Formats: sequence, structure tokens, C-alpha cells
Amino acid sequence: MPGRPDGPFHTLGRIRRRVVAFARPAVTITPPPPGILVERDLPVVVRDGTRLRANVFRPDDGERHPVILCAHPYGKDALPRPRRGGYAVPRQHRLLPQSVPFGYSALTGWEAPDPAYWVARGYAVVNCDLRGWGTSEGVGELLSAQEGLDVHDLVEWAAVQPWSTGRVGTNGVSYLALVQWRGAATRPPHLAGMCVWEGFSDVYADFARPGGVREDGFVVMWSKLLQAQRRSPASLRREQKARPLRDGWWDDRLPDVESIEVPALVCGSFSDHELHSRGSFEGFRRIASSERWLYTHRGPKWATYYGAEALAAQTAFFDRHLRDEGTGPGPGDGRRVRVEVRRSGADISAVRWEHEWPPAGTTWEPLHLDARSLRLGPDAPDRPGAVPVALRGAPATWAWTVPEDREVVGPMWLSLCVELRGTDDANLFVAVRKVVDGREVGFEGSYGFTGAPVTRGMRTVSHRDSQGPWAAPWIPAVDHRRREPVAPGDIVTVTIELPASATSWAAGDELRVEVGGRWPNRRNPATGQFPAGYQASRRGTAVVHTGPGNATALHLPVRS
Repeated sequence: MPGRPDGPFHTLGRIRRRVVAFARPAVTITPPPPGILVERDLPVVVRDGTRLRANVFRPDDGERHPVILCAHPYGKDALPRPRRGGYAVPRQHRLLPQSVPFGYSALTGWEAPDPAYWVARGYAVVNCDLRGWGTSEGVGELLSAQEGLDVHDLVEWAAVQPWSTGRVGTNGVSYLALVQWRGAATRPPHLAGMCVWEGFSDVYADFARPGGVREDGFVVMWSKLLQAQRRSPASLRREQKARPLRDGWWDDRLPDVESIEVPALVCGSFSDHELHSRGSFEGFRRIASSERWLYTHRGPKWATYYGAEALAAQTAFFDRHLRDEGTGPGPGDGRRVRVEVRRSGADISAVRWEHEWPPAGTTWEPLHLDARSLRLGPDAPDRPGAVPVALRGAPATWAWTVPEDREVVGPMWLSLCVELRGTDDANLFVAVRKVVDGREVGFEGSYGFTGAPVTRGMRTVSHRDSQGPWAAPWIPAVDHRRREPVAPGDIVTVTIELPASATSWAAGDELRVEVGGRWPNRRNPATGQFPAGYQASRRGTAVVHTGPGNATALHLPVRS
């Protein structure tokens, strides 16, 4: 297909960039600064008598300080190792490279707040091994309710230490964000604020089986790494394969985010669609906190978290809620959603603060797909048409020439009227791509991949819309608790959620909608989106129907 960035020169360039990033990651690790008092392996006895262990970093001044706390299974003592001339860069940064240079101190654990930064600003930092991990006692089960109870007890322990002011905030990326949803839902009395930086809130819908489609990449790698450590009794991969529908096992791993009332700074990125994006935005939407901020971006995950602008927002948030200083992130006039709009992966066209997400005044404009012209636009086709899509073959593509300069900010969804031939079920993959002068514009994606489309989504056809109301205008009413195979000759409507994005388009740019039956990217680290991958459809054909009586359309966010 013209416009796809997969030609030989593009592939060669991607391989070269990957090799350079592996050999020389764009990470600077600095020595620990003076003036930090470090206490290691402090015991924390939680409610059932299990002894967790924490490292504490604080100013060496004998004063009390507000606390920033994180807890995780990655080992609080797994810090950058000294080597001749500096420090060894964690291997994750070699395998999952960042497109923007960044740095942190040698006191920083994986995806954890940097003690050197926070102690210099008068905070104490607590980094704790979760139950069953590192030097903590017990048997830990990842994504369990027990982790929330342990975070609750850690917060209360930190609040009564002689070096603490009694006000505690939580902070961290990815898994360090997931446990914050759990912990905050238990409402620890001394939790004064939470910074949830890119953390999914529904392991089934956001990560393991988005749209019902089994994730076959990161889940496999992560499960193997955990299995090698022999620490967790539950295997996410085993349960994921055994439980295609949502059931009690998945429900037990749902944090009660509606119970969260503590002030929150949530990072929802447009660049982590294969892992955390959907759940971050959903967590922000559903929490009951009256004091909440949303920080959006489309940069690389860790480079953004440790970058100057994001750290300034985190500092303003914690200064407000742990010290009663300042107005928090943003301009201080009630606008609490940072929106970053990009023309391309490296080109930011606008950054502004809004009052809500999606921005106030957002509605969704249908762009109807036409099977005859392979175009889409605001007018519904007046004649019926059908496009066969080989589920193991090339995708079908519809194109729309953007008529005027515009921003597309917010989530989308695609309604498809589909008939299946040769099978009673299929996994459909949808991508919205931006093409300029015949070449696709790539954006930052999950796992350091820089060739991602504007947005993408997927749906198992047998997981169709229920009769219940949609949770939001862009979230179909699908509970994933039953399977409805498609009978021969039936045309069914499938609604595919497309996670949030914020993209600037110029008049004449082309928006393309791609529908296929398998994940479009390679999985190898040199040319693909390692380790992302999803279960392909069985062999067969999906026929997309358009025209009168068929509501096949892309619903695009527009602002009035």
C-alpha cells in the first residue's frame, strides 16, 4: 500500500537506529549527590505480620519531611551498577529504546522516582519491595488485592516515622502506577496525593485481552521473566490463555478506582496504546477525586517521566498536596488537563491546558466508509457495497483527504458491519494512519517503537456490543462475558474502540483507516515493535458492508 513506511531504505534506517540505541542508549546516569541520608532494608510489618523491607532516602538535616513512596516487584536494590567511567545502563533501555535523551541518578530504581531529585527539594523517598519480591517476606501475587492492602500499610508506616511530616504521596511508572490504584482504593488516612504515571486500570480490557483479542507479546515475555524468578504463584500467561472471557479471576484483579478520592495526577499518554494508555485515561475518568489532573503527551515513556517539564508538573502537584504550597500543575485557573498535540512523532504543534477530558465541546462526527470508492467522508454512500478482507492477508484501506487545517483530539471509534465467511469468529485490527505527500507519518508507540499510527484498536467479533448503555460516547457496551459466534450469511455490527490521540492535520493530508485480521507489525526488535503481538484470526474472510442500512463509519472527535 502506498504511504506505508516499510520500504527497504526505511527498514535499513530502523535497523541502524536500533543497533545504535542498543549499543549507546540515550540515558545519562549521574553519581549520587552529597547530603542524602540512605537507610536500607528498614522493616515494615503489615497487618498480617508479614515483614516488608524498604529503602529510605532523605535529607541529612534531622528535620521532618513529606514522603514520596513507591512499591514494586522489580527489586528496590536493583540500581544502576558502577562500572569504569560511570554506571551500567539497565538492559531494558537497550531493548526498549527512547527517542529522546534523558537521565537520572544512580539511586533510582526501575521506573521509580529519582531520590536525588526529590531529596534536593525537601522530600523523603521510600522505595519498597512488594510482598514476596526482593528482600520482603511472604508470597506475592501480582495484580492482587493484597498488594493494595500492603501499600495502605506502607503509607501509614511512612506517616508515623520520626523523619516524616505525616503526609505521604505515591509516585511511579507502569507497575509502580498499577499498585497505586489498588492502594488508594483502600483509602489510607495519611495518603495525601498520588501520581499515577501511565498505569492500566483493567488488566483484561487494557492489556491482556483488549477488545477480547489475546496479547501474545509482552505478556509472554513478562510471564517468562517472572517464572524464572519463581516468586509469583499465578501465571498471567496461563490464566490469559485459559480465560478468554471476563470472569471472576479477572474481576478480582480490578481495582475499585471509583472509591479513590485522594488528589491525583494521572499521566495518560498517546504513545502507549499497547499497554497503559486506555487504562490511564479510564482511571482518570472514573476516580472520584475532586482534585485531579491529567498530563497527556506523545513522547517516549521514561524520557518524559524524568524530563524537566513532567518533573515540574509532579513537583507542583506534590508541593500543593503534601506542603500546601502553590496551586498545583497548570495555570491555576481551574484548567487541569494538559493536552499535547503533535504533527508527527517529533513535532509538537501545541501544548495547552483544558478544563476536562475530552476537551469541553467535543462531539463525534461520523465519516462513512464506502466500499465502492474505498473513500470515507461525511456523506453516507447511497449504494450498497462490500469489501472482502482476507483475515490472514493484506488489510483493506479507506482514505479521506482532510479538507482544512484541523486538530483531532480525543478517542475515536469505528463501527463495522461485517459478514464472516469460512469462519464463525475473527479478530479485527483497525489503524488510523496519517499520510502526507504519499508517505505515512509515524508517531511514538509502545516499547520504544517510533512508527506507530495515530491510533489503533482491535475487537474479537464474537464479543459484540451488549444491550447496556455505553460507559462513555467512545466506549462500546461490551462486557466480554459471553461469546456470540457469527452464523453464515449474518451481517453483524462490531464497534471498535480506538484509544485517545491528539494530532494536527493540514488541509490536503490524508487520513487512512485500515482494517485487517492480524497484527500489522513485525515483532523482531530490529524492524518491528518488539515485543508487541496479538493473536491472529483463523483463516477466512471478513466482508465489510457499507451503504444504506449499514452503519459502517469512523467516529472522529471534533470540537464545536
